[in-house]
Amino acid sequence: MTETPSSPKQLFTFENNADRLELLIRIFYWILIGIVAAVYGIIATICLFIQWFHILLLGQRNEVLSDFAKGYLEYMVHVMGYTYIMTDKRPDILPVAVKIFEE
Repeated sequence: MTETPSSPKQLFTFENNADRLELLIRIFYWILIGIVAAVYGIIATICLFIQWFHILLLGQRNEVLSDFAKGYLEYMVHVMGYTYIMTDKRPDILPVAVKIFEE
């Protein structure tokens, strides 16, 4: 089955070839991704605590808080392949819209 631009692609696949220069660049990229992930994670954690109280008091979830937490999880999965040295394809440092599906 060939992959078309609109079809989903597998995020974590083995790549045999690796670029040594990219390995050095990756160190600086890790720092930037780490800063963004830390700030995003702190804000997402605050949103989760607010969501917990929202559910406790009102018996329903807040969509904005839920979408923010979902965005954080999608960002982490988006950068994970690069940060765990599975690919040389650099992800965006800032969060971008991605969709994650389970089969």
